[in-house]
Order: sequence, then structure tokens, then C-alpha cells
Amino acid sequence: MSGLTQALLFPDWPAPASVRACVTTRQGGVSLPPYDTFNLGDHVGDEPAAVAENRRRLSAEFAIQPAWLKQVHGVVVADANPAVVAEADASWTDQPGIACTAMTADCLPVLFCDRAGTRVAAAHAGWRGLAAGVLEATLERLALAPDEVLVWLGPAIGPQAFEVGLEVRDAFTALHPDAAQAFVPGAQPGKLMADIYALARIRLAARGVTAVYGGGLCTVSDPRFFSYRRTPQGGRFASLVWLDPH
Repeated sequence: MSGLTQALLFPDWPAPASVRACVTTRQGGVSLPPYDTFNLGDHVGDEPAAVAENRRRLSAEFAIQPAWLKQVHGVVVADANPAVVAEADASWTDQPGIACTAMTADCLPVLFCDRAGTRVAAAHAGWRGLAAGVLEATLERLALAPDEVLVWLGPAIGPQAFEVGLEVRDAFTALHPDAAQAFVPGAQPGKLMADIYALARIRLAARGVTAVYGGGLCTVSDPRFFSYRRTPQGGRFASLVWLDPH
């Protein structure tokens, strides 16, 4: 087992054998502080050569081609293409060896596959993208029956750390009144604590997708992960899912 593999997190979900997935951590790369060491974001001020080497190591570890995105907190779902950096917040593929990739540092990474192991997708869901429907858009592109879909929720800002304004609750309850249960009063007047994992489950359940796993790791309190709220000047980690080319 390589040093990089030891630093990775592997989703605990009942995906078929043809589906592979992992989440990177801060360890295993060459980036210097404050990006130490396995920063994969090329938009946060890190040395481009360090980011390129980190990405090369990730590709080589599994013999895959990650499809990187320019994420903009929207709902566009791209065809995963390693040769094109699409402006999108999710991607999907049915081609082995191409990894759908979501980069985060507090936002919610969401991985998808079908029970037959023929399609995969990854979405970047901050609260804006989540409220706007990025998960629903991803499901539409996958074009699967709801009971055929498996979902894993990756490391994101936890409910004890995610303080938001009332407008965030309103954005979710406007479409799903039951989303109110994902918010509790915060310490400050006019502030709420939000459970982004619960919000994602509510949105998925509304589309009939209930085989949802993960959702227990907080990027703010877990030092294995980059966190924008904990350290604004820092890197990004990635959640990847792909079809095994072997």
C-alpha cells in the first residue's frame, strides 16, 4: 500500500465491484504551507507545479483520468472529460477509467452510482448549488430509476459549525417545507445552524432516492481535511468516483 493510499478515505457504501471511489485528504503531496501537502485546487494561490504533481500522483495511484471542473456554485452537469475543464458543478460518465471529481473545502461532495455499476457521477454542493438543484440535475443526467441509484455524502461542514442566515433556510423551505427541520437556532440573533447532510437527504428523497450513505464527517473539526472556515487560505481536497477499467 502506497503512502498516498494510506492517506485516502474510501466510501463505505454498497457500490458494485465495478465502481471505485475515494476522497483525498491533506496528506500525500508536495504543496507547502498553507496548502500542505496534498492540495488539488489550482485556483487558491498554490504553486502550479505542486498542484500538477499532486494531481499526477492521484492519477497514477489508480490509473485514472480525473475530469476536473471549474466549479461556480451552479447546477450545470457536464460530461466528464479529462481533456476539458468544464464550468460546471457536477459531472457524470459511463466510460471506465474517467473519474468524476468534486473539489471541496467545506461544501458537500456527493457521489452517485447505479446498482448495476454502469454509470457514476460526482456533484459539488454548497448551499447555493444544493438549493438551486444540483443534485436533481445530476439525477436527471444519470437518467436512472430512483431505486437504482446509490449516493454517498462526503466530508463537509458539519451541523455544529455551519452558521447561516435566515435567507438560507428560506431558500430551502420555499420548495421543501420539511427542510425547516434541518435548521436550529444559532448563538447569534438572526443566525441558524444548518445541517447540509440532512438538506441533501431531503432533496434526494423528494426524487425517490433513499439509498443514501455517508454524511458523518465535519471538515471544520476534522484536521484531515481542508476547511475554508477553519483556514481561509488553504487548499482543496477531492472526492472521486469512477468505473474500474480493469
